[in-house]
Amino acid sequence: MRVTALMSAAALALVPGCGGSESTPLPQGADPVELDAADFSAEIDNDYWPMRPGSRWVYRETDADGTEQRVVVTVTDDTRTVLGIEARVVHDAVTEDGELVEDTFDWYAQDDEGNVWYLGEDTKEYEDGDVTTTAGSWEAGVDGALPGIVVPADPEAGMRYRQEYYAGEAEDSAEVLGISERAEVPYGTFDGVLLTKDFTPLDPDVLEYKLYARGVGPVLVLGISGGAAREELVELSLP
Repeated sequence: MRVTALMSAAALALVPGCGGSESTPLPQGADPVELDAADFSAEIDNDYWPMRPGSRWVYRETDADGTEQRVVVTVTDDTRTVLGIEARVVHDAVTEDGELVEDTFDWYAQDDEGNVWYLGEDTKEYEDGDVTTTAGSWEAGVDGALPGIVVPADPEAGMRYRQEYYAGEAEDSAEVLGISERAEVPYGTFDGVLLTKDFTPLDPDVLEYKLYARGVGPVLVLGISGGAAREELVELSLP
């Protein structure tokens, strides 16, 4: 997601992280992890991104040229088994002028500490109704791909963690910059917002801020460098 906001601590992006006080070390880089399926659930209630089946977020994404896309994220009733873990399937559809340009199914699960893990995605990009690429697709445990975390259980400023790892294809990481930010988007104004800095060694010039509101989930993504796109929450439907 990528969006617009009011942030009181934008300068935090320049503060180096030092790691947090989490009880379980968060995954880093290409470091392997051992996950016990018994510690996971497809029922995700992390306060910064609760994923109840039937939840639906609608975002407006605008790039530097003013091109608009509509992003619809829906938590499905479906699950998928990855690494023996039952993961929730989340559908992400991107359209431009009513035409599908990207269609993705993401797989998430929550551990018993409350961390939300990212276990893979099946993504397709379209042009004139035809699939042009599936680059970026990956599944933890397949071809060396490793799971990561999208939202820590108890985020603290300075925490750094891998979000995904598939060598040369998907190597996103994040750093928590703060948990008391303010965001204003078409859907509403939020305080006590989690702010992360997202980056990847595959494209060092790209940097994004992502903001997550309690009880809502992602509300805003800002392209800070490597593109000026923003994605803002315009509609939310909860079951």
